[in-house]
Amino acid sequence: IQSTSCLIPAWLERTTLLISFLLCLSEKRCLMANNRLFNSIFEYPNNTIKTSKYTIFNCLPLNLFEQFQRLANAYFLVLLLLQLIPQISSLAWYTTVIPLIVVLSITGVKDAIDDVKRHQNDKQVNNRSVLVLVNGRVKEDKWMNVQVGDIIKLKNDHPVTADVLLLSSSEPCGLTYIETADLDGETNLKVKQAISITSDMEDDLELLSAFKGEVKYELPNNKLDKFSGVLSYQGKTYLLDQDRLLLRGCIIRNTDWCYGLVIYAGPDTKLMQNSGITAFKRTHIDHLMNVLVLWIFLGLGAMCFILAIGHYIWENKKGYHFQIFLPQAHHTSSSAMSSFFMFWSYFIVLNTMVPISLYVSVEIIRLGNSFYINWDRKMFYAPKNIPAQARTTTLNEELGQVKYVFSDKTGTLTQNIMIFNKCSINGKLYGYCYDSSGQIVQVSEKDKVDFSYNLLADPKFSFYDNTLVEAVKSGDYWVYLFFLSLSLCHTVMPSDKTEGKLEYQAQSPDEGALVTAARNFGFVFYSRTSETITVVEMGSTRVYQLLAILDFNNERKRMSVIVRTPENRVMLFCKGADTIICELLHSSCASLSDVTMDHLDDFASKGLRTLMVAYRELDNAFFQTWINKYTEACLSFSDRKKNISVIYEEVEKDLILLGATAIEDKLQDGVPETISTLSQAKIKLWVLTGDKQETAMNIAYSCSVFKDEMDGIFIVEGSNSETVLQQLRTARKTMKPESLLESDPVNIYLTNKYRRSFNIPEEVPNGNYGLVISGCSLAFALEKNVELELLRTACMCQGVICCRMTPLQKAKVVELVKRYKKVVTLAIGDGANDINMIKAAHIGVAINGNEGMQAVLHSDFAFCQFHYLQRLLLVHGRWSYMRMCKFLNYFFYKNFAFTLVHFWYAFFNGFSAQTVYDTWFITCYNLVYTSLPVLGMSLLDQDVREKWSLVFPQLYEPGQHNLYFNKKEFVKCLVHGIYSSFVLFFVPMGTVYNSERSDGKDISDFQSFSLIVQTCLIWVVTLQVALKITFWTAISHTIVWGSLGLYFCVLFFLYSDGLYLLSPGTFQFLGVARNTMDQPQIWLGLILSMVLCVIPVIGYNFLKKQLCPLHVDKILDSIHDCMGNPLSPPICASVKRPSLRRSAYAFSHKEGFGALITSSKIMRSKLYNPNK
Repeated sequence: IQSTSCLIPAWLERTTLLISFLLCLSEKRCLMANNRLFNSIFEYPNNTIKTSKYTIFNCLPLNLFEQFQRLANAYFLVLLLLQLIPQISSLAWYTTVIPLIVVLSITGVKDAIDDVKRHQNDKQVNNRSVLVLVNGRVKEDKWMNVQVGDIIKLKNDHPVTADVLLLSSSEPCGLTYIETADLDGETNLKVKQAISITSDMEDDLELLSAFKGEVKYELPNNKLDKFSGVLSYQGKTYLLDQDRLLLRGCIIRNTDWCYGLVIYAGPDTKLMQNSGITAFKRTHIDHLMNVLVLWIFLGLGAMCFILAIGHYIWENKKGYHFQIFLPQAHHTSSSAMSSFFMFWSYFIVLNTMVPISLYVSVEIIRLGNSFYINWDRKMFYAPKNIPAQARTTTLNEELGQVKYVFSDKTGTLTQNIMIFNKCSINGKLYGYCYDSSGQIVQVSEKDKVDFSYNLLADPKFSFYDNTLVEAVKSGDYWVYLFFLSLSLCHTVMPSDKTEGKLEYQAQSPDEGALVTAARNFGFVFYSRTSETITVVEMGSTRVYQLLAILDFNNERKRMSVIVRTPENRVMLFCKGADTIICELLHSSCASLSDVTMDHLDDFASKGLRTLMVAYRELDNAFFQTWINKYTEACLSFSDRKKNISVIYEEVEKDLILLGATAIEDKLQDGVPETISTLSQAKIKLWVLTGDKQETAMNIAYSCSVFKDEMDGIFIVEGSNSETVLQQLRTARKTMKPESLLESDPVNIYLTNKYRRSFNIPEEVPNGNYGLVISGCSLAFALEKNVELELLRTACMCQGVICCRMTPLQKAKVVELVKRYKKVVTLAIGDGANDINMIKAAHIGVAINGNEGMQAVLHSDFAFCQFHYLQRLLLVHGRWSYMRMCKFLNYFFYKNFAFTLVHFWYAFFNGFSAQTVYDTWFITCYNLVYTSLPVLGMSLLDQDVREKWSLVFPQLYEPGQHNLYFNKKEFVKCLVHGIYSSFVLFFVPMGTVYNSERSDGKDISDFQSFSLIVQTCLIWVVTLQVALKITFWTAISHTIVWGSLGLYFCVLFFLYSDGLYLLSPGTFQFLGVARNTMDQPQIWLGLILSMVLCVIPVIGYNFLKKQLCPLHVDKILDSIHDCMGNPLSPPICASVKRPSLRRSAYAFSHKEGFGALITSSKIMRSKLYNPNK
């Protein structure tokens, strides 16, 4: 249009565009390549992304809105407004506004810093450079300027800018290799192919610029594995599917360049469609404190109402007689009006029931416990010089309450490194090291095989059994066939992109490991065409004619190749799952099969991924007959796949067993031990992965999510809602038959619940079970009518594996558990595909691994190794939860004891809202006198050392059930505070009532009484915190007892003559301290108060442990016994259970790659020159 605009009238051009626009509306969405004017009509978003929450304009109001969702902040705002009314305010307004501003400012700055990081990340991504085709030239532009309909050029190892339709590439017929780790967690290469009409354009800029294809396609959605559209070009239409689409987040691999047409940009891309919303995370204790603050608010209102009524009665009966001495204020015209004002006066006086210092202290404690995580040297990963990071300071105690852990697999549980570990060839086991007596010993570097004899060996490959090399060198026939099979039966592509190096493009990491193993043992695969495979066998180059590839798929669980050897022999080589290959073996292999099966059991017990290898020599006449049938089946129009499968089975039979391979999908250090420890702590682990079912299950066994001794593993693989529902109910019936009855308590509970959200109680199965469900079935299981069935079934299982999941499905599973279970969830992953579940869980943890920083940027905590998770939860999390609960119990108690004294005093001062304490004492009570002991306890206390937290994971259970601080414990604090306030008021009252000094002077004045009450209060609350501390150090003693000394120092300073002379109106308690403290009855009253307040606590704690001890109390007793008698190391016995044999087959391979290789149209001869 741009080139012909001078010939076409403007009105005609606009009319044409409008007609096209109306036509496209019926097709949901359409675009025209290289035509921004046309595409602008639809107002598609550009490629800008936004993950931040705030802008410069909404930052302050939005952050304040979030902060005032915390009920306490709203409470203090109301209190501040009341203090601005002079008729009722008995305290200065700044005593509330300054702390409130400080708290809001600190939290706001912290939130702003976090969002600035998100802005910086968005800016960095949006400003990446990309090559865009403009007016026949390739120009560099920013990602954010890319628009739908643009043609962009992508280079090797570069991320894909947007969702693009592949047009052409440097590879044969538009093949492009991509890595999708950021989308599904898989690092094995996948292949995409351009349609033929555009692949012929290659990198001809003139042809690409002239391309005016029109694409009609579906609206943006979050389905990563589905796409449908139609390309109209030069009067013809071409169907488009997901195999033509490169998604944003993929990385171009082993492809020099490719061109693509932008289909979806920015927020419309499937990656962003799968991105969840960043939620404001608050702990369960925060939610509980909101409820408790509401309770206190209501209780405060009730007390103020009682005291206001008391004031009304007092005014009517006695206040009238005091008018001559204490006239009513001008604004109080009656007793009722006076009572109304007195209600609000008491509301202000009693506001210390929830002082704002509570929230300041909570933030200090959380910050301190976050530093402990950052400083933990046992969570420091030396190889990368990276410490653990607490990226948020608001979720520490939540770490001590986790019940469900949702983990990614690749890069989180595994290192994503495939290693050829062991093999069995013709009944002989290879891969172990033996001593002189024939006993298996641990491998060491001195046992490492020297492959220097092989010039084409991969220097990174390691093997530790020299007998296999000797067998290869000696020309063992079966070893020869075994490695020849590995070098021929695969879909690996050789690459010589790096000068002088042989590299492989493996669609599956398993295949890469097997071909590399064959390469190192002298069978080097180094080139292929559509018709040949070239292998260097012990230095001799041999070319095999490739006759057919019998491709892998999930049903066959095997793949085969048929080749013609240089000696004109037709050979079929096959590899696949042992359960499948065993059914295809010749009867003569029965005894060898039994031996190999024993070896496979051994491999499976060590968590290795296994494949069986077999071969068959074919008669030329038989092969010719078979290949004709195969060709006919490939050309059939109906039931083509079924016909091909039948033809495959005709040739894949009577196989001769060669042996088996064992590949280690290398786990991260300490993964099985960590999962076992978490299981003992009653923490359930669900693995959410984009990997295949067999691969995920194999890793589940390797890392102890599943165990051989389990009573059963349920596999849900239904293709519709009804089938999935039935499979889930069948599983639940097996685990707990009575759960299907209407009389079951949980069914009754669910029947009576009409609310949208409710909590499903825990159900205990009659054994240990596991559940496996694929992403396809999960889509139906997450529907409204099935999701509760999924949740009930999965929660009864010991371990759950969800495979082939999209990032959004991961988040939905986490949200499902959050919605219906009153538990704390934690999600851990390492890639961008894990971001959604990390944001969805109560706690998000990132593994700082090899897949970039995307997961870390969205996480709450980050470290480098999965096994650090047990320290994070069992040590730091448990301590943080215990400390926070002790702090809250004590803090509420000491403020109830402090505040409620005013309530008792009201009955003796005419309900006049007079305070018991000196104003300076009220100011310093929470800020100075009692702050250090409670902070010391909350930052330093340990009930047991970290060693015992890991040895006895059962210590973690109280946090899961929130036993240390809940509504019941709060009521105990309230009762305790009421009792203490009663003692603290009436014991000093009795002490000074009608009492005299030794010189005959009266001491029953208000100031002396106030001093005695506050001194008793300080001693009592200090002793209470001393009783709660279980880990005494020199610092603890200094802080606790030093605070008492500090109280007396400040007391004598504030009541000194100098300060009174300096400001008589401010410092009014002149000489009270020295005149009162020298009286013996004062000290006797102090001792009596302490005894009456402390003895009940000691008695209650003693009787509770004796009469109804918690499970954790018994464990603590065991720990004390172990401290006297050290634990002996556990004896681990290996028990073989052949009756529970399982296949360890796992193969991450995709169907269809074989057809690409054998297609003569798309293959060019790409020979690797070994002499480079």
